[in-house]
Amino acid sequence: MLPNKQNSDCVAKMNGTMEQTRPRVAGSSARADWTDEKLLLEYRRTRDKLAFQELVRRYERELYGYLRHYLGDDEDAADVFQQTFLAVHLKCSQFEPGRMVRPWLYAVATNQAIDFQRRNRKFKNTSLDRHTLTESGEANRALSALLDSPQPSPDVQAQAAEEELLVRRAIDELPDDARQLILLVYFQGLKYREAAEVLGIPVGTVKSRLHAAIQKLHDMLSRPRS
Repeated sequence: MLPNKQNSDCVAKMNGTMEQTRPRVAGSSARADWTDEKLLLEYRRTRDKLAFQELVRRYERELYGYLRHYLGDDEDAADVFQQTFLAVHLKCSQFEPGRMVRPWLYAVATNQAIDFQRRNRKFKNTSLDRHTLTESGEANRALSALLDSPQPSPDVQAQAAEEELLVRRAIDELPDDARQLILLVYFQGLKYREAAEVLGIPVGTVKSRLHAAIQKLHDMLSRPRS
């Protein structure tokens, strides 16, 4: 479920900047070949409504999915999705030429999610879908190894489902900084440098935190079950 209805509320807050977040195909087709950076810089310069709509079209599934994983709730994700693009509208002047749009958008979305949690004092369990994993270096392969297992029979399938639930719960128990990195790198497929930019930390810190997170997951999952 994508936050289509709720997006209209966000649009109203933008004082008519865009009529809907899901753009008209004909209206935005001229901008479909533009880079993300060109779209945002054009919107920053001219408040081109169609450029903004095209940018939202490109990222609505990706960012909404990220926020749903981060917050663990469809409605909360829809609310924060609205706030994210409202913030993009309000803060686009802060986007500097030479930057990449994708990590900048994730930084905005992450900050909005953190603010939402602080306002609502609501920390729900994160729901992580196994099929969203992507390959991203040694650490990702290590996490995949924790998640993957052969499923040749119903008994093994049931065991695999139980193991997957344990992994999801273990990820939920990680410190926020480690959980954020796992969501960004493994589930959203961001590169290390992009995740570093989103969180404002060095690439080396990204690597070390991910390594520590994987080790902690391994230790947690290796404990004898009561």
